[in-house]
Amino acid sequence: MNIRPLADRVLVEPKEAETRTASGIFIPETAKEKPQQGTVVAVGNGKADEPMELKVGDVVLYGKYAGTEINVDGKDYLMMRQSDIMAIM
Repeated sequence: MNIRPLADRVLVEPKEAETRTASGIFIPETAKEKPQQGTVVAVGNGKADEPMELKVGDVVLYGKYAGTEINVDGKDYLMMRQSDIMAIM
């Protein structure tokens, strides 16, 4: 991938939305919730007053409306600031 985030930005590949419930019921496209978990694909260098705490491969939790959706080579990603990420799993 040729994308390198700048400063405190992070590129995240969102986890696929669930298609079935735990009991086996299929969820239709219109009822699927936007995923709030993903894998870090690329990170910036951080800021002078805020070093980068994330690294490539981290599985993270983020807010439902965090980040900007981008499409690269047919894959969907989210570009967001490190501060938009709530936790590392």
